[in-house]
Amino acid sequence: MQNINFHTNNLIINSTKLLIVLPFCTGKILNILYIVTIMSLKKTIILILASVFLMSTSLKAQSEKECFEKVSRNIFKFNQGFDRAVLKPIAKGYNKLPEPIKKGTGNFTSNIGTLLTVPNHVLQGQWKLAGESSASFLINSTIGILGFGNPAAKLGFKNQQEDIGQTLGAYGFGAGCYFVMPILGPTTFRDSIGMVADTFIDPFAHVTIREHELFSVSGSNIDYFSVKGATAVDFRADNMTNIESLEKNSIDIYAAFKSLYLQSTEKKINNTFSLEDDDDWADFNK
Repeated sequence: MQNINFHTNNLIINSTKLLIVLPFCTGKILNILYIVTIMSLKKTIILILASVFLMSTSLKAQSEKECFEKVSRNIFKFNQGFDRAVLKPIAKGYNKLPEPIKKGTGNFTSNIGTLLTVPNHVLQGQWKLAGESSASFLINSTIGILGFGNPAAKLGFKNQQEDIGQTLGAYGFGAGCYFVMPILGPTTFRDSIGMVADTFIDPFAHVTIREHELFSVSGSNIDYFSVKGATAVDFRADNMTNIESLEKNSIDIYAAFKSLYLQSTEKKINNTFSLEDDDDWADFNK
């Protein structure tokens, strides 16, 4: 118990340092994130993009097709068992927490996610959205008390989450084969590459799993995976009713999740998603 408390306190302290220091560097934040992005790309992503480019014709032809459906279906069943045994019970307990705590946790993890969103907007040439996301991070990290509040949304600042998978999609790379990963869930060839590349340009990943200092702030693997875990629990709790309804009403639950994932990804890439859409799976895109 003492060990858990130690790591929890360490996560809060390191995240707090990062959220406090970065807003005061807003005059240089886009330039710094841009430099970090370009340096990382030179070492990792450029080689990946070259490989993907050589395979782009076949990937587009195979887009949204299965690589190894039987294996993916078995992994999907394993993930369902994990959900029933671990994730769902935790999410149910999470839903019993006071609403301010739940909302604050979701806001906090979303605010940290903005650190990955900004450089991806830059890579896509979306300067206005990069500015809005930076402003959202600044406002929420200060006025919103380290991101637990979300006053930026009330001021009209948009902050759609972006990642390298979406950036590759915006560049025109096809999704490639669809498959399911243990615990992590559905993905595609493009998005799985993006998942790895994200850790090279995400400032939060740099100060945690990459063990690099940024503005004299550093963290650990536990900090990174604690935030990712909290994000997963928050998502599962938000979609408790949606998932139960899908499980009851779908003839093929595997195909239903596949369709939802691919549709959600496409909307994110095209920036066509709106929280005002008549869509029960709105939270799937936040």
